Amino acid sequence: MIKFLEHRIGDRRVTRLIQKWLKVGTLEDGERLESNMGTPQGAVASPLLANVYLHYAFDLWAEVWREKVAQGDMITVRYADDLVVGFQHESDARRFLKEFQERLAKFGLEVHPEKTRLIEFGRAAWAKRKRQGEGKLNTFTFLGFTHYCGENSKGYFQVWRETAGKRMTAKLQQIKQELRRRMHDPLPDVGKWLKQVVQGYYRYHAVPGNLRRLSLLRERVRRMWRQVLRRRSQTSRLTWERLDKIFDRWIPVPRTLHPYPSVRFDARIQGRSRMR
Repeated sequence: MIKFLEHRIGDRRVTRLIQKWLKVGTLEDGERLESNMGTPQGAVASPLLANVYLHYAFDLWAEVWREKVAQGDMITVRYADDLVVGFQHESDARRFLKEFQERLAKFGLEVHPEKTRLIEFGRAAWAKRKRQGEGKLNTFTFLGFTHYCGENSKGYFQVWRETAGKRMTAKLQQIKQELRRRMHDPLPDVGKWLKQVVQGYYRYHAVPGNLRRLSLLRERVRRMWRQVLRRRSQTSRLTWERLDKIFDRWIPVPRTLHPYPSVRFDARIQGRSRMR
């Protein structure tokens, strides 16, 4: 790690500070545990250092592999230590996985055995399955979205994304706990907080084709807030008509906020470039 950093950092005071960061250890139940390898989990610098490390361990190597080894098209998408690599040919995919594991071993890393897999995915695979009348292709989860192959309203191929089930369940659980904590707060205060939370969730997850999942989240939030309000108030003032007005005011209806992939790719890479 330090050798990688010294490629761009000439000030030894900075590298010494980073070395202290790596050796600072962690606290567990009030007891300090030393760090002999890796970066401390949860440390401020850990995500940045992980990106630097993987830039040299993976990014530069994958770029050379694509140019010199791959027989067909290849695309890589990496965010921190999560990555997806797509290939035109299955033979390239199998060879890359084997050599990728060997590459990581040289840097003291390994792929997660339960999260690493080869699947058939994409336009050609979807068209083949459709012609032969076979079932749906496998899906994969990346950055909180489940990706699957489908078609748009005109019958053309489209990669669709929807919020992963575990991601949405975890968010709903957080909202439920906070609603209980705020049970006796004034309604406008709870409503303002809930509106900010829901809108923030929409801003990331409101991709094309995901409105069904977001509508489901909205409905479950309505039910959770209703339960909290009914538990707080034993009077008959909270009628269904009044509750609907409260919910419609503070829980926004989802709408698509992100462009379709075709629009996004054309804007960023100026056409269908192989190097995307």
